[in-house]
Amino acid sequence: MNQVTGIFKRIAEGSLVLQILIGIIAGVLLAVASPSAAGSAGLFGSLFVKALKAVAPILVFVIVASSIANQKKGAHTNMRSIIGLYLVGTFMAALVAVVLSFLFPTTLTLVATNTSATPPDGIREVLNTLLFKIVDNPVNALASGNFIGILAWAVALGIAFQHTGEATKTFLSDVSHGVSAIVKLVIRFAPLGIFGLVAKTISSTGFSALAGYSHLLQVLLASMILIALVVNPVIVFCMTRKNPYPLVLTCLRESGVTAFFTRSSAANIPVNMDLCKRLDLNEDTYSVSIPLGATINMAGAAITITVMTLAAVHTLGIQVDIATALLLSIIASVSACGASGVAGGSLLLIPLACSLFGVPNEISMQVVAAGFIIGVIQDSAETALNSSTDVLFTAAADAHSKLSEPVDVAERASAA
Repeated sequence: MNQVTGIFKRIAEGSLVLQILIGIIAGVLLAVASPSAAGSAGLFGSLFVKALKAVAPILVFVIVASSIANQKKGAHTNMRSIIGLYLVGTFMAALVAVVLSFLFPTTLTLVATNTSATPPDGIREVLNTLLFKIVDNPVNALASGNFIGILAWAVALGIAFQHTGEATKTFLSDVSHGVSAIVKLVIRFAPLGIFGLVAKTISSTGFSALAGYSHLLQVLLASMILIALVVNPVIVFCMTRKNPYPLVLTCLRESGVTAFFTRSSAANIPVNMDLCKRLDLNEDTYSVSIPLGATINMAGAAITITVMTLAAVHTLGIQVDIATALLLSIIASVSACGASGVAGGSLLLIPLACSLFGVPNEISMQVVAAGFIIGVIQDSAETALNSSTDVLFTAAADAHSKLSEPVDVAERASAA
């Protein structure tokens, strides 16, 4: 009995990233060796994602409310810098996608398709939806995973609780720690969950489903890689004046890998919270910036919207000038902020951007369908970029405020 307990203890204290890597390899091997068994193993993946999605809303609500309620007056939270980084990063992603789409134009073979999805009619509808999410019923926001509404209520209650007694603030802090403990338990099952996700995905789609859209996928992935490994490091360097790559690679490894397989920025919030804690960032800052980033920091979504829209434009032979391309970048950036934090959330915003060029809705919805075909890779990479950047920019802002201190975030990233 003690031997079994010792094994579980070693697993619990072992490297989560290494265990996830083992889970990925095991999932691939199982899918190749026995597709039927791999399909059954998908149950582990579904349970893991379901557990993350279940705990994320209450985690965000409790931690944000507790953080604001217990925040000392005059505390510096760096939120202005972080929001600025979110907006700049998303806009730069759209610009990079425009450049690569013009350098390597993509055309699609579009066929008629039936879909029940309803895209937004315009940017006004996107903004209108965002406003109504803010004033959503708090119970419904928690039940439906409306993180904009959850954030709004958490901030409002947190401010209100600032004027209550210490006993109330202590209670909120204790509840926050309790929920965090549950989250840590869920995260420890990530290797098993990702094993199931990989096994089911490969057994059901294989590798051949992506062959017909290889060029489109290459442009999408190249844009995301360029943002992750070139543009974002430059932004971080400007903030920290230090080598950005230890921090960049840590965020990609610790946050991006999990987000790649869960395909949900919302589900990856607990993972990012845990990473920020291990990086020793300001809890008052990351308890707000991480859930906010899962809502508005959408560099990957901006890339997807831009590349897919220009693919439709090039397919139809529509000429695009520089001014219109710049306008597309702005629209893609704003629209990306309205993308939901779930798998495939950015695809339904493609018709909105397509409308800028007069692309018929029937055609744009076929582009959306093409997006779902390559979504196995596209949406996974998009979410990995989005979610890892939430931590990256939060850490960069934290480092910027501590430039005078001897220990910087980049060094902590190397040790994480």
